[in-house]
Amino acid sequence: MSSEPTTHPRPKPPPPRGPIRAALVNAWRFTVIFLAWYIARTIFWFRAKIQIKRWFGGNRREVAVRLWNVTWLTFVWVLLWGTYDLANVFTGIGVALLVLIALPLPRVPVEGRIHPLTLLELVGRLIAAFFISSAQVAWAAIRPAKPPLSAVLRARLAIKSDMVLTLAVDYLNLVPGTMVVEIDHSRRLLYVHLFDASSPEKVKAFYRQIETIERLFIRGFERDHEWRASPYHGIDDDLSAGDYPRGGI
Repeated sequence: MSSEPTTHPRPKPPPPRGPIRAALVNAWRFTVIFLAWYIARTIFWFRAKIQIKRWFGGNRREVAVRLWNVTWLTFVWVLLWGTYDLANVFTGIGVALLVLIALPLPRVPVEGRIHPLTLLELVGRLIAAFFISSAQVAWAAIRPAKPPLSAVLRARLAIKSDMVLTLAVDYLNLVPGTMVVEIDHSRRLLYVHLFDASSPEKVKAFYRQIETIERLFIRGFERDHEWRASPYHGIDDDLSAGDYPRGGI
């Protein structure tokens, strides 16, 4: 056997660009820059000059919500039929428009912004509270002692939007040991059934939980400098201009 090292042929260098090819590449680059510049100018012109009609939403957020509804209903229609073709897609768009016009839902005000990091913190706290409260309720159910004293406590949340208030109520209902039994929308009061209110420390821990939930939901959805009251605010119009004291009562 030969012990000579095997040599691999060196790759050939790419052929040099010719003047015609270089000119075409430069022309393509200038064309992309030119188109991007005029597209940006067109967008800014539309934002400054074109007013969205009220029946179409009145602002870009409402238009985005309506377009999302049409897209989602069309997607569901295509899934139900199980065939993807242009006729089915256009039929789905027509059905979606018919549903939104003939069976309109109450307008949901879109007034703040979603902050993903705070949303992740909310989800993490919900998971932790779920497991901790589940263990506490399970232990209270199997321990050889009397059931703990329960109570209905009142708490106020300084949350402006009905949608965000609903999310906060769902958060409380998902945690074992707490259940919202009544909501006073006008005063933003929650009446919450607390499974274990056997000591002042338990009650204080509940109100600390309420303050944490309130702070995170406001930080995640309703920061003051980003709040813009929607024309479809509804029942909580008076709250969009006022400030409630934070925390429980």
